[in-house]
Amino acid sequence: MRNIIAFPLLGLAVILQSSVISQINLISGYADLPLILLAAWALQERVNSSWHWAVTVCLMLGFVSALPWLVVVLGYLGVVFAAQMLQKRIWQAPLLAMFSVIFIGTLYMHVLSFVVLRISGTALLFRDVMSLITLPSLLLNMLFSIPIYTFIRDLAGWVYPTEEYE
Repeated sequence: MRNIIAFPLLGLAVILQSSVISQINLISGYADLPLILLAAWALQERVNSSWHWAVTVCLMLGFVSALPWLVVVLGYLGVVFAAQMLQKRIWQAPLLAMFSVIFIGTLYMHVLSFVVLRISGTALLFRDVMSLITLPSLLLNMLFSIPIYTFIRDLAGWVYPTEEYE
C-alpha cells in the first residue's frame, strides 16, 4: 500500500519532464526530473521500493521518450543501483551522496544515449555532446537535486515513519 504514492508522483514527474522541464534549456542541455527523483528516493534509508519506482519510471518513459527502451531501462536501473551502493557507503553525508549519484547517473545516461545514437547512424561529435549537452544538463540536474532531495526525504519520512516506542 505504501508504493501507491509512486504512480501519481512519477506520473507527474514524467508529464512535467516532457512538457515543462524539457523547455528549460541551458545551452542545449536540460534537467532530467525522473532521474533526480529516482536518485533521491533510492538514497533514503528506510525505503525498500526503489527498484519498483525505477521499473515504473522505465515503463512510463518508454511511452514518451524517443530513445530506445533499452537505453531508458539500463540508464535508470543503473542510477538506482549506484544510489543504493552509495547509500550503504556514504550514509553520513546524504547530500554528498545525492550529488555523486546525480553526477554518475547523468554521465551514464548521456554516454549510453550517445553510444546508441552513434550506432544508429547519428553524426554527433563526442566533444560537442559533452560541452553543449552533458555539462549543462549536469549543472541543471545538480541545481534541481537540492530541493527535490529535501522533498523526497520528507515524503519518505511520511511514507515510512519511524517506530515510536512509548
